[in-house]
Amino acid sequence: MNQPVNPADIHKVIIEQQKARNRKKMMVNGVLFLLLLAAPFMMYPVFLMKILCFALFAVAFNLLFGFAGLLSFGHAAFLAAGGYTTGYLLSNFAGLSTELGILAGTATATVLGLAFALLSIRRQGIYFAMVTLALAQLVFFFFVQAEFTGGEDGMHGIPRGHLLGLINLEDNLNMYYFVLAVFIGCYLLVQRIVSSPYGQVLKAIKQNEPRAVSLGYNVDRYKVLAFVISSALAGLAGSMKSVVFQLASLNDAHWHMSGEVILMTLLGGMGTLLGPVIGATFVVNVEYQLSQGPLRDWVDPILGGIFVLTVLAFRSGVVGEIQKLVDRNFK
Repeated sequence: MNQPVNPADIHKVIIEQQKARNRKKMMVNGVLFLLLLAAPFMMYPVFLMKILCFALFAVAFNLLFGFAGLLSFGHAAFLAAGGYTTGYLLSNFAGLSTELGILAGTATATVLGLAFALLSIRRQGIYFAMVTLALAQLVFFFFVQAEFTGGEDGMHGIPRGHLLGLINLEDNLNMYYFVLAVFIGCYLLVQRIVSSPYGQVLKAIKQNEPRAVSLGYNVDRYKVLAFVISSALAGLAGSMKSVVFQLASLNDAHWHMSGEVILMTLLGGMGTLLGPVIGATFVVNVEYQLSQGPLRDWVDPILGGIFVLTVLAFRSGVVGEIQKLVDRNFK
């Protein structure tokens, strides 16, 4: 005769499973952190900083697309807005500290993201994507025409300056650890947002928006906030990138950049925390390796082929497929 199931025992099992998942997550994060600390002694720090900047950009986009279900084709606008603002301020105001220039670039991207959100958030699906693309193209043409951006030449010679007036960021090692600290802080912030009650509502909106509305949630307000946070983090990535390379260019505002961050997210695993980081690392490495060899003129077609292959064969991305494999074999 079957014994009745005690609800308290079920609750206890769920808690233990959650604790086990948290321990595994902490172990993975700890190993990655140690690898990142040692990485500049094994690889060129500037290349690593490029990966971290694009990884932050992809993490920002994934918060909106992977967890809220909003596909934006205009995220390059925020990357460029942060980069150009920081570059202009640091180049023209000698007394401005680097961290204030980066914060100003982030703030500009945040305000721009709020404007985008208010204009597009009432649209859904492909209509939302097309509105964000159109708005981003307006921003692109503004950067082309504006005198302070340098037009097609972009901004060059942006000074790195000193962090807090003490740490010389012209030193690549100092700059790397600064970028790493910003990236880890933002990654942990997104991790906290996703696991919070707000993040759970975002997931519910993505899965079934009408049901979320019927439960009394102000869906538009949740989506606007997600859009603003995502654009702020994308702007921060652009600001960091402009300081690292001492350059702000139109490539960051082009629609191609918005497509590239979509590829990074899908390739790594949409809706996973680590996926965009893996995807950004892979794409940046592929672009670099191809640009150094005889296939330098075939970078875009090859990336397009990778995108098609990912959508057809690995719809959950690298991290998503690994998680599925683990779940199937270690239930």
